[in-house]
Amino acid sequence: MLDKSDDTPADAAARKQPPLGRSVVLVGLMGAGKSAVGKRLAASLALPFHDSDAEVEAAAGLSVADIFARHGEAHFRDGERRVIARLLSEGPIVLATGGGAYMDEATRALIAARAIAVWLRAPIPVLLRRVAGRTHRPLLNTGDPAAVLAQLSARRTPIYAKADIIIDSTEDPPDMTTNATLAALARYTRPIEVRVDLPGAAYDVVIGRGMLSGAGARLAAALPQRRAIVVTDSHVALAHLPTLNAALDDAGFTHDTLVVPPGEGSKSLTRFSALIEDILALKPERQTAIVALGGGVIGDLAGFAAAATLRGLPFAQIPTSLLAQVDSSVGGKTGINSRHGKNLIGAFHQPRLVIIDSDTLTTLPRREAAAGYAEILKAGLIADTALYQWCEANGAALLEGDQDVQETAIAKAIRFKAGVVVADPLETARTDGRALLNLGHSFAHSFEAETGYGTALLHGEAVAIGLVCAFDLSARLGHCDPAIAARIATHLASVGLPHRIGGWSADALLAHMQRDKKMRDGVLSFVLARGIGAAFTSREVPMAVVRETLLACGATHP
Repeated sequence: MLDKSDDTPADAAARKQPPLGRSVVLVGLMGAGKSAVGKRLAASLALPFHDSDAEVEAAAGLSVADIFARHGEAHFRDGERRVIARLLSEGPIVLATGGGAYMDEATRALIAARAIAVWLRAPIPVLLRRVAGRTHRPLLNTGDPAAVLAQLSARRTPIYAKADIIIDSTEDPPDMTTNATLAALARYTRPIEVRVDLPGAAYDVVIGRGMLSGAGARLAAALPQRRAIVVTDSHVALAHLPTLNAALDDAGFTHDTLVVPPGEGSKSLTRFSALIEDILALKPERQTAIVALGGGVIGDLAGFAAAATLRGLPFAQIPTSLLAQVDSSVGGKTGINSRHGKNLIGAFHQPRLVIIDSDTLTTLPRREAAAGYAEILKAGLIADTALYQWCEANGAALLEGDQDVQETAIAKAIRFKAGVVVADPLETARTDGRALLNLGHSFAHSFEAETGYGTALLHGEAVAIGLVCAFDLSARLGHCDPAIAARIATHLASVGLPHRIGGWSADALLAHMQRDKKMRDGVLSFVLARGIGAAFTSREVPMAVVRETLLACGATHP
């Protein structure tokens, strides 16, 4: 059964809940500035400020150093947890924690349930200058402060990286760090998680803002080894690779990067072969992960390389284009192009995790965003009338950069696709099933082949035209109202997407269709529709009628 769910009630509540409805908990090493920034945050937010160390000392009647000396660290952590639980139960506050508080799993869970965790990330030289001369820090009294801080940082940084927000605490005055934290809190929304519950290969898709800066911690939890090879293209590398590298460093990963040229041309046998050789040159182990950072081309190429190298390496997706976020990053289809057609060489290889940072869309050209939007629209046309109507009402806002709308749309599309993929993971159903996701694609792939798989026609643009063709064909075969194709075309035009064939030869397009991978026993399968949200597959489609649709939608006679 197809998943037609909207945002769940929990998602809706989480997204409507402003950050100031929750407490703010500052975590980080000693000297990170938690108290100085925390007091300023509390004043700006008109919330009470508390310091967990001070509260523990007041409750115990002893200093932190004395508690450590008399009772040991375990006793201190137990009392610290109880104090933090009490403070967070009293309503929204700003809380500065001791450096080790967030290391305790139960304390972390408590903070996650009741607060927004903010890691103040400071470099060791800055920390050293700030803690110089402090004798009340028990852990600093065990040896050389620089060595102690380095050891603590190495052990604690991968855990701090699990925080909801990461703020760099540098030599800047506390007021500047406070302002940066306030800005991050103002735009923070709780991530949406969608479970793709495939038997034996289940994984999460996590959607939110600033996700790239915390990607290392999430990858560490999902992957079998803290070693990764990042595959990206030269454009994405400039915009997003430094942030991902810092996140991987924070989480304790050993990592390398392989950069390929941008564009559909990288989905070739030549580039695939070179990428495999480059991966092998890095001497990966069977647990070394391939992380795809980029759009659909990178996801398809890197995913297929992961499937083929050492007979299968762990794989994670960090899609940076709307098209990849709502479509190719979910479902495990990977592959490259052949001179005979698109995606004819590939494999099913499910990711271990998909991380979607809506902030990456701010650098995406509008044309590429619109191309991704076509796939969201497609989901509604297949089996979710409410989603299609939502798109008609909200498509313009999505493409104008409204992040709330973008994140909602991404979650809707992924929930829909997850339901389809789980029901038919390898596209083996003889009717309907996962093949429904190909609505418009038999047409779209022929358009892409005719235009050379380049920038002249993006995949999503080809799909947009294909959707109109699919409903025109359905109407000609008597399955749906002819007015629906016109309605879809009108909406596509309103958001700047093409909706007519660009004057290409009908005969040439039909020839491309004959090489489509959906051919079975010499007959091409089409996805048709009985109406919006009522798609079905059929092999009983006369090619003469397909030709009529092509001509009616803008193709030319020979």
